[in-house]
Amino acid sequence: MEDWIYILNPNKDTLDGEPSTSETIHRLAREDPELDLWLSRRNRMNKGDRLWFFFTHPTSAVAAVAEIDEVPYEDPEDPEYGYRVYVTLLPEPTEALFGNPVPREDLRLGQVRSVQKVKSDALPLLLARAGL
Repeated sequence: MEDWIYILNPNKDTLDGEPSTSETIHRLAREDPELDLWLSRRNRMNKGDRLWFFFTHPTSAVAAVAEIDEVPYEDPEDPEYGYRVYVTLLPEPTEALFGNPVPREDLRLGQVRSVQKVKSDALPLLLARAGL
């Protein structure tokens, strides 16, 4: 199992027309947890991997988590984001992270890219905050 950081900028990213804030993801985790997300490249994600949602604004922190439902697939109709991935938000861990997010400085992120692997020394903190 791999763990991935998925970067969301609420000022430019949307989910079905809604801003991609931690509040939106928190609500979706309870009401409609299945998401179809864009990727700029395929990555090496597999079914069962975890996707940790990092929000860039107003506070840079991880505040939600999902499980990857299947490997990313190519979307030839979208030249900017050529791949997509289906995930399911995990309601209880997302609730825990929403109440106690993991700030950027604790993640040891260098340059922030749209998707990147979780640093091994940051994973125990993410798991603990999410109650996993």
